[in-house]
Amino acid sequence: MSESNTGRTVSGEDEVVDLCRDLIRIDTSNYGDHSGPGERAAAEYVAEKLAEVGLEPRIIESHKGRASTVARIEGEDPSRPALLIHGHTDVVPANAEDWTHHPFSGEIADGCVWGRGAVDMKDMDAMTLAVVRDRLRSGRKPPRDIVLAFLADEEAGGTYGARHLVDHHRDLFDGVTEAIGEVGGFSFTVNENLRLYLVETAQKGMHWMRLTVEGTAGHGSMTNDDNAITELCEAVGRLGRHQWPVRVTKTVRSFLDELSDALGTPLDPEDMDGTLAKLGGIAKMVGATLRNSAAPTMLGAGYKVNVIPGQATAHVDGRFLPGYEQEFLADLDRILGPRVKREDVHGDRALETSFDGALVDAMQVALRAEDPIARAVPYMLSGGTDAKSFDDLGIRCFGFAPLQLPPELDFAGMFHGVDERVPVDGLKFGVRVLDRFLDAC
Repeated sequence: MSESNTGRTVSGEDEVVDLCRDLIRIDTSNYGDHSGPGERAAAEYVAEKLAEVGLEPRIIESHKGRASTVARIEGEDPSRPALLIHGHTDVVPANAEDWTHHPFSGEIADGCVWGRGAVDMKDMDAMTLAVVRDRLRSGRKPPRDIVLAFLADEEAGGTYGARHLVDHHRDLFDGVTEAIGEVGGFSFTVNENLRLYLVETAQKGMHWMRLTVEGTAGHGSMTNDDNAITELCEAVGRLGRHQWPVRVTKTVRSFLDELSDALGTPLDPEDMDGTLAKLGGIAKMVGATLRNSAAPTMLGAGYKVNVIPGQATAHVDGRFLPGYEQEFLADLDRILGPRVKREDVHGDRALETSFDGALVDAMQVALRAEDPIARAVPYMLSGGTDAKSFDDLGIRCFGFAPLQLPPELDFAGMFHGVDERVPVDGLKFGVRVLDRFLDAC
């Protein structure tokens, strides 16, 4: 706690909304090519907020404007393994014309903070700052050391953020054995007596790839049986329409078992339509974890309407389940055919850990203390996070950014979507849960 200018005691709950709004107003759009405003301003903002309460944060810039902030909080027992709390400050771009409220305004409307990054993931950044500042102002040390990392470049694979720190500054994470980060700990209301909180214990791996077909260039008026565009489009069409087989991993099986128990009805992963129909707003997130996937996202070819180009390219966002990477790649090559050259633009592993241990117990305790009908359950994230980099250090990673959400909010649709927003009450709930979690971790 601290005293405001009016003499009123300021808590983490009091600060979190303004912290979130401030972060949203810093445009950290990541276009993947260093052309965005850069994350430096956000790194400096975070460092200032941490320094105000006595920490000595480091700003590490891997490329001009691409900056991350790291700090360590000494715990009551420094001999214990440390905990990492990580979040990214960059966001995907947003077109203001498509939004109800400007994506970089941090406006409050309808009980929510609106803006790009509201859930991905400046909400967790703000909650972390709010909790840490409150605890340090009031002299409440955590039980063990906490490493804080506010990172650049997650939205483009983390090369200039988490990956840079792991490769060049791994001493910052000395002693860290566990971590919490984004896309987990959010609620799914089953009924008035039960709310599930989905904790991320697994995530799909990725192959972002470029597909290339070489053909015979020529005049557009001539017959050409070796048209690179035709060959590529047919291959991309096959890939985009392919129905990948269901593969149930241990995390997805555990989640479906928990959900089946909660709903009192069997959930059959082989019956996709029937299973997903029972999941409401989280169907998009869960459905994507039942199969490998490959989504065509970009096409490029040609430079003049009457010229058949000699080359055509496409980009594909490929995601594979833990344990199924080789099957995914073999299926991919079979679908594309021999004419298509495939090369990775960015690749990273799939992750999966078990849902047990003292850290999971601390999550359960903290959630139930603030929501008596809470039950934490494991789930798999269809995307990826900076946990992939920290896994290289042997750190066991979870997604735990607690939010209690209204049942009608399309939370999955907020990620990279138009009108991204986070409930004000959800932010304050998250502060209370994280504070309790740090006491118990």
